[in-house]
Amino acid sequence: MTALSSENCSFQYQLRQTNQPLDVNCLLFLIILGKILLNIFTLGMRRKNTCQNFMEYFCISLAFIDLLLLVNISIILYFRDFVLLSIRFTKYHICLFTQIISFTYGFLHYPVFLIACIDYCLNFSKTTKLSFKCQKLFYFFTVILIWISVLAYVLGDPAIYQSLKAQNAASHHCPFYVSIQTYWLSFFMVMILFVAFITSWEEVTTLVQAVRITSYMNETILYFPFSSHSSYTVRSKKIFLSKLIVCFLSTWLPFVLLQVIILLLKVQVPAYIEMNIPWLYFVNSFLIATVYWFNCHKLNLRDIGLPLDPFVNWKCCFIPLTIPNLEQIEKPISIMIC
Repeated sequence: MTALSSENCSFQYQLRQTNQPLDVNCLLFLIILGKILLNIFTLGMRRKNTCQNFMEYFCISLAFIDLLLLVNISIILYFRDFVLLSIRFTKYHICLFTQIISFTYGFLHYPVFLIACIDYCLNFSKTTKLSFKCQKLFYFFTVILIWISVLAYVLGDPAIYQSLKAQNAASHHCPFYVSIQTYWLSFFMVMILFVAFITSWEEVTTLVQAVRITSYMNETILYFPFSSHSSYTVRSKKIFLSKLIVCFLSTWLPFVLLQVIILLLKVQVPAYIEMNIPWLYFVNSFLIATVYWFNCHKLNLRDIGLPLDPFVNWKCCFIPLTIPNLEQIEKPISIMIC
């Protein structure tokens, strides 16, 4: 009977071993790897002829930080316990590095949103006239300054330091920071979209029924026919808003629905996952549409040089109804390229 009980104990022990949950560090590695693959896919899908802007540089820097985090996790998982520059690294540092990155990402949403908005406003008004090289250097150092500033704030905040120190005492747990900035920013944009959609419901319905999909300059575009006596300057904010909504939702509707689900269910997503490149490009398109709408009285559809969106095809062609085929035109009478 003793031998039987020992066999049962051995069997139960093996069963517990096989049913152990996936190690937290391995799970972090897989999540970061998946995020990097998403970064590569998103950056590869974007348009390559976009002009220089702050958001592009920040997206590239975010992809680099994610890659750096994955490299650190991989090295620590491989060597498990090693000393580098008189500092001992163990599996605990995987959680520590990821927590620091989570806090840093969580505090970046408002600054990035604000700086990108200011950048597009200045580019639209053309108040800043910098050369191409100077503009690249300006964006590069601005991105570096933002990362250093937020990281210094995270490492110098006593509350965050105490949280990380307490985590060291209970190393079997690895909770991650959930950013409140993402929640309110997402809530703000979804509400703006909802109000805009409700106020221009009739115009949006009419446009969806009249919209045409065609090819122009080897690109698929949406265009909205108008009568030949229409003005070439956008005068009605409500009509223009409906066109912006159709163009925006034609690309980002699944992402908008995802944000609505997250808000309604109050899903808590760790900050190191929430700050991602698709989210930043979604914010980028929202900012571009907002800047266009607020400056619609300045838009001259004959001559317009505005920032190109890496994803949303802001090509609203206003083609007279008397023209049967867009392909026969070298240059449409008026085309808005955002």
